[in-house]
Parts: sequence; structure tokens; C-alpha cells
Amino acid sequence: MQPQLPIDVDPNTGVWTSDALPMLYVPRHFFTNNHQAVEEALGRDAYAEILYKAGYKSAYHWCDKEAKQHGISGIAVFEHYAKRLSQRGWGIFTIVEVDPVSARARVELRHSSFVLAQPGKHGKLCYMFAGWFAGAMDWVNDTTEAGEGAPRSQSKEVQCAAEGHDHCVFEVSPVAQ
Repeated sequence: MQPQLPIDVDPNTGVWTSDALPMLYVPRHFFTNNHQAVEEALGRDAYAEILYKAGYKSAYHWCDKEAKQHGISGIAVFEHYAKRLSQRGWGIFTIVEVDPVSARARVELRHSSFVLAQPGKHGKLCYMFAGWFAGAMDWVNDTTEAGEGAPRSQSKEVQCAAEGHDHCVFEVSPVAQ
């Protein structure tokens, strides 16, 4: 994968943008140290719930902006999302299965930034990504005719490389009625 992501820097403000979205560029250890500090202060479950909601909202927003920026729609936006996440250093995301109408997907993650930044730590470390895939899936269904009537989605990390697996796995599924 060629990590050729367009980055523009405004000479007057110093604001970085990629695909017309403002960006921040920080070292992985800085982000991970902050992530761990908040997790420790709030507790993993409370922090995971906050991150899920924020990640869902952010992914939904991102998909809307990127669709307009690139003139793409439907599942192509979901695929573009996985590509851009991979290009931004979070890890390499691969969509293994996807069916928006049933609100189902399976996404694999190799070289997770959270696993790489926390060698020796065990457990599901990549839960921050879960809400991202539900938000992206719901955006696809909310903006396509094929998605009309599709159930709302939820997502969770079902396998993490920090548990001794080769890679992490996220599953998107319909929200239980």
C-alpha cells in the first residue's frame, strides 16, 4: 500500500488538511499515552462507551465529507474509509466481508497502532475503533436506496492481536431490537 495521502498545510494558520478535512499530526506514543491515561482515570468500560459514541459520530461525519469530496457513494465510501485509516497510521484495515443491507461486516486489522505502542500488554486493546465501523455502515445505509429499511448497526472488537492472534477482528452486526 502506498501511503500517499494528500496533506496540505495552510501557510497562514498552520492547519493541516487531508481531503479538505482539518487534521492533527501527533506521535503515536503521545496519542497512546493520553489514551491510556484517560482509560486509567475513567475505567475501561466507561471510556470505551465514550469512545464508541464519539467514534461513531466522527466516522459518520467523515463519510459524509469524503463522499462529497471524492464524488463517491455507498459501499465505496466504507471501503475508502478503511483505506484512509490504513494510510493514517492506525494499522492496515482489510474489509473481509460487507453487506450493508443486513448491517453486517467483518474487518481485519493488522499492525494496530495500539498493539504496536503497547508491547507486552494483553487483552482487547483496539476497542477504540469499534464505533467507527458502525458509524460508517449506518452512513452507507442512510444515504443509499438499498439501505432503506436496513437495521442500525453496532460493532465490536471480537479478536485482538494483543491476545496472541495474528490480527484484530471487528464485527459489524444489526442492533438487537
